[in-house]
Amino acid sequence: MRKIIIAIDGYSACGKSTTAKEVANILGYRYIDSGAMYRAVTLFFLDNHISLTNPREIQKALSEINLGFHFDSNESSDIFMNGINVEKKIRKMRISENVSPVSAIKEVRLAMVAQQRKFGKEKGVVMDGRDIGTVVFPEAELKVFLTADIQTRAIRRQHELLERNQLVDLDEIISNITTRDRIDSMRKESPLIKAKDAFLLDTTHITIDEQVDETIRLAFPKILNKKK
Repeated sequence: MRKIIIAIDGYSACGKSTTAKEVANILGYRYIDSGAMYRAVTLFFLDNHISLTNPREIQKALSEINLGFHFDSNESSDIFMNGINVEKKIRKMRISENVSPVSAIKEVRLAMVAQQRKFGKEKGVVMDGRDIGTVVFPEAELKVFLTADIQTRAIRRQHELLERNQLVDLDEIISNITTRDRIDSMRKESPLIKAKDAFLLDTTHITIDEQVDETIRLAFPKILNKKK
């Protein structure tokens, strides 16, 4: 069986990361969370007070950031920045509130896309994000775009935060998600849009297992090199 690239795009809190991770585990592929990369950059920018309107400052900061993923025995991946595990730090609300403006910066996107393409050079990769099927890997053999209604997404995100001992009001989460949707969809650089050849999957009323099963079902004809 040949190795392929699976691009999973869509809105936040639709189950992209969980689905992508499970699909990668089943297929024996590498899982790359592109959103974690932008969150890590956001963390660096916030901690080092980088001006988002100063291109020279941004370029210098990007040259000082080294990102990588480490996989443990449970096949989960944590992102490391400059040798330090920042997985927990990048999931804080302060990062969620600032990641979209940082992600909209051209220099940031160019730097991250270049790294993401290196990760997928040998294929056998499942990568999730917002522009994987449109910009990073427009040639990906399988593209899936996830969506869900805003209330469902907000409740899911609230549960995720509670699991990390972060209690956040549902209205605040809805506001954050709505703002991110607007910024990500309207930004000039790599906007969040569904690729023309992507399969649309509404996850409002289905489980993660069902999302994974559907993605695997779509992947197998591609892996077996059968048209579908």
